Amino acid sequence: MPTKVTARYVLGHHNGRHVLLENACVVYSGHTIDYVGNDYAGQVDEELDLGDALLMPGLIDLDALTDIDHLILDSWAGPEQAKGHQWSEDYFRYRRADVFTAEERQEVREYALIQLILHGITTYMPIASEVHSEWAEPFEELVGMAESSRRLGLRGYLGPAYRSGANVVLENGERSVMFDDDRGREGLADALRFIDHATELDDPLVNGVLLPCRIETLDIELLKATAAASSERDILVRLHSLQGLVERELILDWHGVTPLELLEQVGMLNERLLIPHATYTDRNPAVHGEDRGDLTRLAASGASIIHCPLTSMRYGSTLDSFDAYKAAGINISLGTDSFPPDLIRGIDAGVQLAKIMAGTNDAGDVAGYFDAATLGGAHALRRPDLGRLEPGAQADLVAFSLGDIRDGVHDDPLRTLILNGTARQAVLSVVAGRTIMTNGVIEGVDLDYWRAKGQELFDKMRNAYTVRDARNRAADELFPPVYARLER
Repeated sequence: MPTKVTARYVLGHHNGRHVLLENACVVYSGHTIDYVGNDYAGQVDEELDLGDALLMPGLIDLDALTDIDHLILDSWAGPEQAKGHQWSEDYFRYRRADVFTAEERQEVREYALIQLILHGITTYMPIASEVHSEWAEPFEELVGMAESSRRLGLRGYLGPAYRSGANVVLENGERSVMFDDDRGREGLADALRFIDHATELDDPLVNGVLLPCRIETLDIELLKATAAASSERDILVRLHSLQGLVERELILDWHGVTPLELLEQVGMLNERLLIPHATYTDRNPAVHGEDRGDLTRLAASGASIIHCPLTSMRYGSTLDSFDAYKAAGINISLGTDSFPPDLIRGIDAGVQLAKIMAGTNDAGDVAGYFDAATLGGAHALRRPDLGRLEPGAQADLVAFSLGDIRDGVHDDPLRTLILNGTARQAVLSVVAGRTIMTNGVIEGVDLDYWRAKGQELFDKMRNAYTVRDARNRAADELFPPVYARLER
């Protein structure tokens, strides 16, 4: 049953690269694309004309928030205020507890998955905060999320997050990590169990991967065991690393090597590794300010980085040079990592930050960023059938409307979209040939209900910070408003 989708602009794929077509169409049947071009003469069962819109490959978010937004709370605090956003030493030792019930945690996941769909994400790899968990993510939680993901129609690369340590504020006020090694081993066992579960499901939309938390929260044996499991099963590992000075200092203090060197030592630095952020390599001004071989080492390993420009910017950092990473031969994919899961705003942030870092306007590589959001993600996942619109590829596509006067004038539709628009302009999302969103509507999903539910869950999460804070400050003290509220 072929379906034909027509739009003013289509981002097709030809001779190994994206190309722009005008007044063109994409035809697909089953889960694969049959045709991309201007003149399709065959018969179709369904036609959809999107008018003034950009039709492009579905966006691939490899650090996709599957949680309630916390950046709105913790992206602006100073050092002392930020200590209240971490676990206290006392909380770690004696009072760890889940903020949400198991049912509420499933609601959190579903709320987040709905947000991904509404923002044009078709393939995702999840991330959630462990701050409001008793430890990390149990097997059963990911089984439930996989079912929600399948029902909604997203393509997921899933696994329970696990760790053997947690970032804490010690009684002397210093930041450190405290460990519970048994929990780390239990977490890896759950992760491997989920991979077996995903295999048994035999659903191409559910793919098992290893998602350990942060490099400084894994003891050396858990790092080695994760690398061994990845090698034995030939499965991907995503590990947050090279993302901060505290992480770098801790790893140097404990192991005598940099985080990148540690990844290599434990056998994890290879083509199966995905590294979110990777902002603190040796060329970062806060490290050495010059490349001493880190980029060459990353490129030679075949590992991919997951650049999250909007979130990094909001926490006060950025990739030192998108162009330098790209020129070194490093595969760059994109992630959102926080709310909103808007890769269009992320691309815009990345492009503008690249100009600032380089001091020249031509450093903003729009094509490179769109490639990262599509082809780079596909390469990281080892899926050459994703991230492109061409015959034989998966029918994963998304369209963004450009027909509103507020979108401004058109020169190049990609520049118009990133400079004047957001991913909220998504009007169509198709995954493996199934339409999962049209004009902001997801079949069977009551968005008004989920808006209220999301606020309810957020309020519960916000209030729970008090019990973890070493000084037990009230939420309104930990998260004061921009302006003082005037009481009635």
